[in-house]
Amino acid sequence: MTDGFSFQIASRDAQARRGTLSTPHGSVQTPAFMAVATFGAVRGVSADDLGKLGAQILLSNTYHLHERPGEALVQKMGGLHGFIGWKGPWLTDSGGFQVTSLGDRVKLNEEGVSFSSPLDGRKRMLTPESVIAIQEALGPDIAMVLDECRPHGEGTKSTETVSDKPSAQAAMERTLRWAERSQAARKRSDQAVFGIVQGGAHTDLRRRSAQDTASMGFDGYAHGGLGLGESAQERSALTAEANALLPEEAPRYLMGIGKPMDILDGIAAGVDLFDCVVPTRNARHGSLFTSQGLLVVRNASFKEDDSAIDPECDCPTCSQHSRAYLRHLFHVNEALGARLASLHNLRFYYRIMEGARKAIETGGFDSYRDDMAKRLTEKLV
Repeated sequence: MTDGFSFQIASRDAQARRGTLSTPHGSVQTPAFMAVATFGAVRGVSADDLGKLGAQILLSNTYHLHERPGEALVQKMGGLHGFIGWKGPWLTDSGGFQVTSLGDRVKLNEEGVSFSSPLDGRKRMLTPESVIAIQEALGPDIAMVLDECRPHGEGTKSTETVSDKPSAQAAMERTLRWAERSQAARKRSDQAVFGIVQGGAHTDLRRRSAQDTASMGFDGYAHGGLGLGESAQERSALTAEANALLPEEAPRYLMGIGKPMDILDGIAAGVDLFDCVVPTRNARHGSLFTSQGLLVVRNASFKEDDSAIDPECDCPTCSQHSRAYLRHLFHVNEALGARLASLHNLRFYYRIMEGARKAIETGGFDSYRDDMAKRLTEKLV
């Protein structure tokens, strides 16, 4: 086990787990949501804000930090913790998804992923070894291996998707080979590394990927390549099938899945960690999650509404501002509107996780999920 890293499960309710993830920079009560600080910042929200809202761990992106400002500078400034100011735990994604999403700029082979930088057009290369080295320089508590992530389902841009089982299998097998190389490349004893389960929407491939990845002895395990075309029911089933073959004592992470009900479904399938840009991206467009349903604050019906965004919320936005004021800010393109909306949405997510943890402890998680499902189906207009 990596120095300073451990995971303890305190209680269970069916497959849902309540635990504590310990890292060199603090403990995380799970299940937990990680706000996304892609470039080292959650847009418009400070590290101090995040702590007050209930954040425990943040996520940043290896590829984007490698491009700007570069891992050498971040390392010189004391790593992510010193450079950015968030002193709690960090997790960095490998950047594989972002790179492969560059389309015709990318060439993928056994060595790794080569691409033309969208910043300056220069040729760059990410390999399993270099991705580990970059993350060791950045200094997160948890690093991710490089994986091959392809889209699947209708509506995707790629002509070769993982709906095609041979392509899904090839990507899954390459991810396994890259995982082995990632393990061999590790030099830091104080940084956890998570392996990634792939296999598209194919149960047998997901099961094989989980079993083979688990045999490599990673500190934790992630489900990658989901949320790209499969239904919510399929995703839950695929996640549960893979979880059954992953070590019970290791944390599990569902990558990039972040609508509230998707998170609750993931918890029910035995997942411990989540991340997504949904709360902050939706906030910047005026869509706010509330205990009464989704509120689109730009709508005319809120022009003279002096009530809080969510009467059950304890965030700074709900404590100090009205729906009418927030609507006004969006209509005059005032940046404060997006910031206040982001504060609220993030607090809503952290409150969901707090509620889920309590429900698991008391054996009432199914009831909690059912109640949230009823609330979240409403749309306030």
